[in-house]
Amino acid sequence: MSLFRTILVADDEPSIRHILTLVLTDRGYDVRAVADGDEALRELAARDYDVLLCDVRMPKKDGLTVLREALALHPGLTAVVMSAYGSQEQALEAVSAGAFDYVQKPFKPEEIVFVLRKAEERERLVRENRRLKEASLPSAPDGHILGGSAALHAVLRQVARLAPVDTTVLISGESGTGKELIARELHSRSRRAAMAFVAVNCGAIASGLIESELFGHAKGAFTDARSAKRGLFAEADGGTLFLDEVGELPLSAQVKLLRVLQEGEIRPVGESRVEKVDVRVVAATLRDLGKQVEKGEFREDLYYRLNVVNLRMPPLRERREDVPLLARAFISRFNRELNREPPVEGLSPEAEALLAAYAWPGNVRELENAMERAVLLADTPLILPSNLPDKLWAAPPPGPTGVASGPAGAPAGAALQAGTDLSLKRAIRDLEESYIRAALRKTKGNRTRASELLDISHRALLYKIKEYGIDPDAEAERG
Repeated sequence: MSLFRTILVADDEPSIRHILTLVLTDRGYDVRAVADGDEALRELAARDYDVLLCDVRMPKKDGLTVLREALALHPGLTAVVMSAYGSQEQALEAVSAGAFDYVQKPFKPEEIVFVLRKAEERERLVRENRRLKEASLPSAPDGHILGGSAALHAVLRQVARLAPVDTTVLISGESGTGKELIARELHSRSRRAAMAFVAVNCGAIASGLIESELFGHAKGAFTDARSAKRGLFAEADGGTLFLDEVGELPLSAQVKLLRVLQEGEIRPVGESRVEKVDVRVVAATLRDLGKQVEKGEFREDLYYRLNVVNLRMPPLRERREDVPLLARAFISRFNRELNREPPVEGLSPEAEALLAAYAWPGNVRELENAMERAVLLADTPLILPSNLPDKLWAAPPPGPTGVASGPAGAPAGAALQAGTDLSLKRAIRDLEESYIRAALRKTKGNRTRASELLDISHRALLYKIKEYGIDPDAEAERG
């Protein structure tokens, strides 16, 4: 699978331009050839290229100037210089300026092809190294999909079957269940693993810009298009493009996406030519695309193209046995990220019981946030119920006569919403806030001394000040 597709040849000799265009086109590359340095820079500004083949000596602007300006504007460009006998010193200078290699004239066309293959191998290694680094990003505990539940293992078995093929996959599930992690797992187990994994949230991009983001645009395609832009499909060429919240795509972009899936080609905004791309598309949604099709908000033909195979990510409430495992992994991660000394050792039995009993409507993302808060606030080796968010541990007191009890599974305090406010949770919060304000007044706003008076850590006090919206300076003035 070739990493490079588009090549710009810049040489003032017509015979060189002609033979390189013939040879490289025959090898499957999309080649354009120009005769001088100025024209080369204009072409690079108008379109995206993977490789620049540039002569050292050219009229108007020499190859070294073109090289430096091109790499400054396009850092990802691979440049190869061509030099005649006697200009080897300049060729070496070009390599030190960022060119991948140089070829001495006269050369056989196969020499150029060989250099391109070496450059592709280097780029493949760079991308593989980047992929391995991304695998340890903190989007999941230690970069792994953790869990021993039957529900999660069923999904991972599907991933193992689907990863080796290029079938389009639609991942459905609630927010925070880990849909992007599953998409990354599909990519990392596939033959595309060494290539790019590009993720885009379709709902986070303005509808007027989504086509430019996905497919790119030519210079001058619209008012603010001061230079050409490479789209995300081109960035993912040879790899995987993850379209999160695909149901948010406007209908105009849906038409273009359907063409990519059917024909394997894109047309940048403002361009008359099409570009071939080899991209596996994995999409995700928390919306019911079938209902959107019925309402005319999503194209039916695109829905069937995307939904070749559906992977449903189970919510955390359907895999409760995974909660303690995930919680401990998050604790370990936040000990490192927050530089906890001494580190938090784990969960108290009471805290673990609360985690297992809670429904986790925000799924893994909510659990992650809860563990970050707990590690930040913990003053003991084990996380206690008081370190967890109030909604996990502050259950409502028994309702007085005549006050209806909430339904099974209702949130804490729901039974009291229509009756007398007997919330122990709010009473504790009010008391805690009043103590913090009093300590800050007594210490004239000195947070370190206030934390000592309150018998909590300085870190916990800072978190509480932010949580309650307390202004220490204002409290100091009142004191």
